[in-house]
Amino acid sequence: MPYGQGRARGLGADVLGVHGVEMDNLVALGLPVVPGLTVPIGSGTGLENRETASTAIDLLEKLAVRGIWPEVRTERRPMLMHLRCSAPVAVSALPPAISAIGLSSRNIDALVEVIGRERDIYDSWAANLRFVAEGALEIDTDDLDDLDDDHPDSRARVPALLELIEKSTGATFPTDPAEQLGLAAKAMLARWASPRGQRARKALSLPGDLGIALHVRALRLGSWDESGYGSAISRDLESGKYAPHGVFHLGVRRADPNPGPGAPLTHTPGGVQILDQIFATLEPHLRAVAEVEFEVRDRQLALLSAGALEHPGPRAVTNLAVDLATGQSIGRSEAVRMLEPDLMQDLLHAQLTLSGREQLLAHGLPASPGAAIGEIALSSERALRLAAEGKNVVLVASETSPADVPALLAATAVITSNGGLASHAAVVARGAGRPAVCGATTLRIDLGAATVTSDGITLSEGDTVSVNGRTGDVYAGAVPIRPAEPSPELEVLLGWADEIRELGVRTNADNAEDAATAFRLGAEGIGLCRTEHQFLGDQLPLVQRLVLAESEAEEIEAIAALTAAQQSDFTELLRVVGDRPITVRLLDAPLHEFLPSDGHYRDDAQAERAAATHESNPMLGLRGVRFAMVQTRLYPAQAEALFRAWVTVNAEGLTPALEVMVPLVSLPGELTEAIAQVHRAAETVAADTGVTVPYLVGSMIETPRAALLAAPLAAEAQFLSFGTNDLTQLTYGFSRDDVEKTMLAHYLEHGLLTNSPFAVLDRDGVGALVSLAADNARSVRPDVKLGVCGEHGGDPESIAFLDSVGLHYVSCSPRRVPVARLAAAHAALDGK
Repeated sequence: MPYGQGRARGLGADVLGVHGVEMDNLVALGLPVVPGLTVPIGSGTGLENRETASTAIDLLEKLAVRGIWPEVRTERRPMLMHLRCSAPVAVSALPPAISAIGLSSRNIDALVEVIGRERDIYDSWAANLRFVAEGALEIDTDDLDDLDDDHPDSRARVPALLELIEKSTGATFPTDPAEQLGLAAKAMLARWASPRGQRARKALSLPGDLGIALHVRALRLGSWDESGYGSAISRDLESGKYAPHGVFHLGVRRADPNPGPGAPLTHTPGGVQILDQIFATLEPHLRAVAEVEFEVRDRQLALLSAGALEHPGPRAVTNLAVDLATGQSIGRSEAVRMLEPDLMQDLLHAQLTLSGREQLLAHGLPASPGAAIGEIALSSERALRLAAEGKNVVLVASETSPADVPALLAATAVITSNGGLASHAAVVARGAGRPAVCGATTLRIDLGAATVTSDGITLSEGDTVSVNGRTGDVYAGAVPIRPAEPSPELEVLLGWADEIRELGVRTNADNAEDAATAFRLGAEGIGLCRTEHQFLGDQLPLVQRLVLAESEAEEIEAIAALTAAQQSDFTELLRVVGDRPITVRLLDAPLHEFLPSDGHYRDDAQAERAAATHESNPMLGLRGVRFAMVQTRLYPAQAEALFRAWVTVNAEGLTPALEVMVPLVSLPGELTEAIAQVHRAAETVAADTGVTVPYLVGSMIETPRAALLAAPLAAEAQFLSFGTNDLTQLTYGFSRDDVEKTMLAHYLEHGLLTNSPFAVLDRDGVGALVSLAADNARSVRPDVKLGVCGEHGGDPESIAFLDSVGLHYVSCSPRRVPVARLAAAHAALDGK
């Protein structure tokens, strides 16, 4: 049936095949398509009948005359045909298309005269004859291979093929287009039914009896300089801007799936602008970056196929979403939905900092944006081995297959000498956010010598290269990399996400620099300031003095030094916080982290004191609020430093919203006492400065017992924040550092876990505790503020659950803030 009629009859891919549905949709959109028709699944053998094939050709001629190509099947411009197939579902490893059906000694001279490229026509004819001879006429493959070797020039190979066919079958190859079409259909169906085709379907877990539809289209030839074929995508994948680009080939489209690199799209007769109206129709219709194959005959363009580009990358999706919403093709909510939160980090791609003195090794297609540096690995095995050793690896291959996916994910970048923007390596790299350069045709890979060579430069496996996935350039040696910044379009989309989401997004930040980064990325405040992190580095001795103090006087002196240092740090931090909220967690770290790592002590007495603090399991020992119960001066000192810092910045016109958080609580009495310590510090500051500092005080829920006792804790606490990192460890009885090195991979591999519970919140166990605690806390204090400050606060799947529980905010590391903002918007939309 002609393209367009199947859709009108309500037929789907189960009858028309994927390509048939695709072409019907293009007809419905009013786009110019190549005149063609679909032979439904299960009916393909009908074309093997000459009368049926002749009827199909007559119909095709009428379609072409009524369409964009008048005067078909003239003596000088005969209508040749192109045959392809498609299955009910998108399938790789389909039989290759057969082009230029209808070529014969009767019309070859006229075609050469019109086109002017004899070699091009003979190449198409030879490919057609080879496929039909093997698939439909059952000529021995070895004989065909020998013939190809003996006749590398297609102009000599065609007569040899015709002679071999006549000798093997006892009949000349038909000149009648209907008979040729019948043989082509027979060859294609035979390839699909062959053991080779069966193996391919089995590898893809597809039914062995899966059928295919056949698609016959007109192939009218025009002058060489005004005709050809190409492929294009609607957007620059690195910038995301609308900018059609791809490749164009002059001449006849052959069955060969790899016609070479081709020319830039700008070489298309009529220019790139002939695609503008097509893409202007397709992008709003598909809600995606559009990918098309097309033919041009005498400057007239017709589509061969069109659809959504797989894994175009988040930058292109972001720009497209904003463009469509700005153009009122879609609403803002739909635009926000178009970008998946998991891909958000890929928008922050690094770039190479070029000086002009770099040594260019090769240039290919910019298949996946970003920049990376690594050692060359010429096999997946070596890439995986080097990555396991902690090295940055760039996988270099002629092309990749699904078997190479683990190596692609382990590598920092991938380079292939073959393939294009839709190749396996490109698709996987874009989806995984890895820089990729594909189709670097000058690159020669010598696996035996373990070298890569291009333009006179030879590098060995293990040498360093730098990859620019934005431009397609590969450089020898290491090139400096600079971090990327969010695009203006991303800021627009995230602004729309902020209008939609109900969940607040804060950041985990312990210093002014991290806080500034997070606020620049859209954080609304600080959900976790870990005060113990302020004592790493040069200030570590301050805590060591407190932990190892041997007398009350020494302890008081150490507390005074600690208070002064923290006041300075808090002041700097609060200046960046401004009028935003900040949750400051009082000291929560195992004591062994504060002891001298080199084991050097002031004297024997101090060494004995350190030995006395030794714990068998310090993560479950004297840490958090427990240490404050023993060392009663600690929390008041920290709170006093914080409040004095607030007084300082308040005098400068700033009003940070302070939230003081007590960690590792398991007993309501612990919280009661710690809150009293904080209040006493506030009273001391008020007495000294005359300023009453406003603040909230609350508890961190990071033990299962605290989650179960959320009601009595909420009676004391004005807010609760779930520390899901520790809560996960204690609920599972896992030590994160240990299980991730030993058993976690095994559990994931064998299906005992579907995700790492430290990456994606465990809804059944940890999530149940969070949900129960939230409900119980609200039953006692309806206005209690509830948040999460573990890294789960930056995971989209976890955010979806936390939003459903009704928490007020999540807090995550600075660079994950944009992810959390978008994920929270998705959660709100999904909940409606």
